[in-house]
Amino acid sequence: MNIYNESIFRQAAFNTRRHFIKQMTGGIGALAFSSLMGCNTASEKMMASNPLKAQPAHYIPRAKRVIYLHMAGSPSQLELFDYKPLLEKYDGKDCPEELLEGKRFAFIQGVPKMLGPQYKFAQHGQSGAWVSDRLPHFTKVVDDVAILKALHTNEFNHAPAQLLLHTGSARLGRPSMGSWVTYGLGSENENLPSFIVLVSGGKTPSAGKSVWGSGFLPTIYQGVQCRSEGDPVLYLSNPKGMDKALRQKSIETINNINKKTYNEIGDPEILTRIAQYEMAFKMQMSVPEAMDISREPESVHTAYGTEPGKSSFANNCLLARRLAERDVRFIQLYHWGWDAHGASKEEALDYGFKDRCREVDKPMTALLQDLKQRGLLDETLVVWGGEFGRTPMRENRGGKEMQFVGRDHQKDAFTMWMAGGGVKPGISYGKTDEIGYSGVEGRIHVHDLQATIMHLLGFNHEKLTYPFQGRDFRLTDVHGQIVNDIIT
Repeated sequence: MNIYNESIFRQAAFNTRRHFIKQMTGGIGALAFSSLMGCNTASEKMMASNPLKAQPAHYIPRAKRVIYLHMAGSPSQLELFDYKPLLEKYDGKDCPEELLEGKRFAFIQGVPKMLGPQYKFAQHGQSGAWVSDRLPHFTKVVDDVAILKALHTNEFNHAPAQLLLHTGSARLGRPSMGSWVTYGLGSENENLPSFIVLVSGGKTPSAGKSVWGSGFLPTIYQGVQCRSEGDPVLYLSNPKGMDKALRQKSIETINNINKKTYNEIGDPEILTRIAQYEMAFKMQMSVPEAMDISREPESVHTAYGTEPGKSSFANNCLLARRLAERDVRFIQLYHWGWDAHGASKEEALDYGFKDRCREVDKPMTALLQDLKQRGLLDETLVVWGGEFGRTPMRENRGGKEMQFVGRDHQKDAFTMWMAGGGVKPGISYGKTDEIGYSGVEGRIHVHDLQATIMHLLGFNHEKLTYPFQGRDFRLTDVHGQIVNDIIT
């Protein structure tokens, strides 16, 4: 077989039905995307030598980056931000039948008891925001945040609700919000990933790593999980006997082979592989420096409550500030353990819940103060919240009152807060009914939240799309309205 025929044979071997369909799905969607992003084709951006090259937004952004603090398991809004005095009067009484009719719950059966607020509330700051005594440090920054009290979602179980919140779909396979942002804007730091994930609380979210995955986008846009304990990234260090020069030479050799394969096949995922090898080499120098919080002065450690070398939400908040300083585009923190059902002491509102509050109160407050002091808050959008809320009724798993106090999942009302990056400070937006059961004013669906975050980053959420399986997909699917009332 001569060289020409061998080349044709190899191309045909890789031109599978999957590749053919994938190439055909670009079509008109590719042309539409190219006109929006200033490219000749939809895939030109990822076919470039640098798929993470900084890209212009659709319009001038309010925020340059996002720090998203996700409380996995969903904290009770009725013990933190949504004060309902009427619940105190109903505490211990049977739940009215009209509140149960036609409703589905994760665990509640029969007729549960109503459950009043478990902690004292007071108004704070010039805004007069209601905050419980579980967050004493946070009360110092309430005038810097917008508290959103009437969010709602479609899902009442953790994994699908987390997927819907972070990927726009309750099913696996969609790109996460951080991946969409990285795909659309690229990176302003060539030596660090544009999308970094930090996890604390001992476990990953119920939906697993899919909540920071790239879905059908090229894998270069997925989140890179870093650790505050041990090596920041697994397998980042050189193997024994390999120095920096040898590692660089081996990567160059591997990438030359990959480039040759790409020229024969044309699969853009190969370019992703090349970019990942190059990024991994750069990260060997940049990541250890960025992740070394021991470089911070003692006053900073005192403010955050950090302990270098350990895994904690406090350490991750300080790392988030350090990564924001280094122009990382999307910084995602997950803190596990907020599922306060009352099924055990750890899940009880009067035990484990208090521990979770102590773990996050001081560091998230210090993060906002630190960003503001350094002039970073105006250009950094900080988001805090869980995947849904908790019921105003006490959970009665199996129809029986439980030993510990807890609340079941609630999809119709929950609270989040946002700060910086173009968000109005010192406001409470939205309102729930007298017992916090459902929103009655200023309701925000999770797709609306996504649309608003994308808007603050300079995106038209309806036009940031990617062709897949014959149609254009976007983070907000066919939904989402920008919440203009909370934007400066």
